[in-house]
Amino acid sequence: MKKKLKILMSGGGTGGHIFPAIAIAQEIQKRFPDAEFLFIGANGKMEMEKVPQSGFKIVGLNIVGFDRGNLLKNFKLPFKLISSLVKARQTIKEFQPDFAIGTGGFASGPALYIATHLGIPIFLQEQNSLPGKTNTFLARKAKAVFTAYPNMGHFFPKTKTSFLGNPIRKNIITDLIEKDVAKEQLGLNQNKLTILSVGGSLGSRTVNNGWKENIDKIAEKDYQLIWQTGKLDYKSLAENSQITNHSSKIQLKEFIADMALAYSAADVIVSRAGAIAISELAMTKKPVLLIPLPTAAEDHQTKNAMNLVEKNAAKMVKDSEMSEKFWTTLQEICENENLRKEMSENLNFFAKPLATEQIVDEILASLNIKA
Repeated sequence: MKKKLKILMSGGGTGGHIFPAIAIAQEIQKRFPDAEFLFIGANGKMEMEKVPQSGFKIVGLNIVGFDRGNLLKNFKLPFKLISSLVKARQTIKEFQPDFAIGTGGFASGPALYIATHLGIPIFLQEQNSLPGKTNTFLARKAKAVFTAYPNMGHFFPKTKTSFLGNPIRKNIITDLIEKDVAKEQLGLNQNKLTILSVGGSLGSRTVNNGWKENIDKIAEKDYQLIWQTGKLDYKSLAENSQITNHSSKIQLKEFIADMALAYSAADVIVSRAGAIAISELAMTKKPVLLIPLPTAAEDHQTKNAMNLVEKNAAKMVKDSEMSEKFWTTLQEICENENLRKEMSENLNFFAKPLATEQIVDEILASLNIKA
């Protein structure tokens, strides 16, 4: 009788850490339906909601990240770290996992650190081109590190590091359809250039303001715009007469439920440069204008974007340059069909549709576990 696998998962703080962990767990679960999983996260963070929604158990630690903006808030950090290490040790000894997988974020630090001290093999998945402190710290103890960008050997031990891509939502891969069909389903004109603008669930005020400043130019150029505003600005934008006057050209949406359909309909995409967003964009192979979030930890979104820009797979405009460069850079993409084709082809380098499966393959092979 085969022993039931027990797997410890840890990662969180943001969706960029949580959703890859869930995707990897689901792939292992598909191969080993009776496997038992336990996630370790940070109390008060979104993993405490998202992980149970996906059907997995989670234990929360009272760990917090280092607050660079208010140093006084870090006074309790050592005490929270110690209590988190104690709880992680107790939890892991009780669960007795066969191996552990970390996807970054401060919650995974205590969990995987304790796992290594208890002799449990650990594996890391890094979503960004500039690795987080947690994964960098743990890499020497890891059996393998899986990255979403090439040439990460100067951050992690080269012999342990594999460029396999980010696990992303399966429907983004399976549900992409022909552009003309998607436009028709969304009630758009198949013959007009269509721009998709996405800024995350809350939205990006920078991106929203960029469109507000240039809204009349959409009509002048006879473009179509699918504009996901996010929660923050939707109400005010929906009541803005300058925008409602162009309702035939602009589809204003607070949230887009079917991202695969929206991606399919787009000729050009405007987006922030989060790791998972970029991995999804690479799958769409649509020319993209990236506007990195400048407040992201260690400015990793700019580093992510630059990796694409250097391969001419994307254009980038910084937050501070929006007024001067947003429209002119967008026009450079929209008005040059050859450039769009070249950017689409170059994006293919970053497209890793089998990332999740290959990560799980590598983990199981290294441990000599057969499904």
